[in-house]
Amino acid sequence: MSTTPITEPALEGFAHHYADVNGTRLHYVTGGQGEPLVLLPGWPQTWWQFHQVMPALAEHYQVIAVDYRGMGASAKPADGYDKKTMARDIFELVRHLGHEKVNIAGEDIGAMVAYAFAANHPEATNKLAFWEVGHPGEVFNDLRMMPQPGQPHLWWFAFNQVDDLPEKLLAGRYRLLLDHIISLETLDPHAIDETSRDIYAAAYEQPGAVRASNAWYQTFGQDIEDARTYDQLTMPVLAMGGLNFAFVPALLDGKASDVRYVEFKGAGHFLSQERPEDLTRELRQFFG
Repeated sequence: MSTTPITEPALEGFAHHYADVNGTRLHYVTGGQGEPLVLLPGWPQTWWQFHQVMPALAEHYQVIAVDYRGMGASAKPADGYDKKTMARDIFELVRHLGHEKVNIAGEDIGAMVAYAFAANHPEATNKLAFWEVGHPGEVFNDLRMMPQPGQPHLWWFAFNQVDDLPEKLLAGRYRLLLDHIISLETLDPHAIDETSRDIYAAAYEQPGAVRASNAWYQTFGQDIEDARTYDQLTMPVLAMGGLNFAFVPALLDGKASDVRYVEFKGAGHFLSQERPEDLTRELRQFFG
């Protein structure tokens, strides 16, 4: 299954790989030794969002940062963007790499896929960590389209539900959207540097990339339905948040038996680049 080639940034000590799993092709980056730790990024970023935490984590774990279905250098098939299917992609990648169990962590959309991985493949999950915000649940159905005083206005949840139009509007202009989201969702926009912004913009300018990233949102209804069938998680869970921390316990309430919550006060949404040292510390303490 072909992908449109893009120039992937190099990260010292890490190597780029591809694997054909579950009917799609995934790009992933690996480095380090120890227990496997899968990292799943969020929108509108790629695996590169973890470049500040991966070297330190690689001192203790075999780090596997994945561009999941539709992201970055991975394939962008026509369907399969519900989080249960995306979690199956990761499960088959884990088996492809020869691992029986992994630690798994994710931010934003990656948090949703990580949760779905743990819910659907508990036998393959050692510990689960996620942040900003969690798996789609009933809370999402209560989000308001109109801005509400004192509440985040997640307008892109609706924008990304629209077919075709976002691709046409954003063609050649993705950097405009990226800069806007960063300014809206960070307390320190400079934490996401120009190099990172260029990398993300190039990734989402690829043919099919906007369609695929929209599909992560367009499947939220199916994700909510799937979540109703999941058993309570029994593995240790670390649930964290910054700007949108209030959503984290609201989405996880009653869905896991062993949870530790951590709020990054004074932080924005993109914790892996805004608070890389704090995030690394929490992940190290949790995964052991």
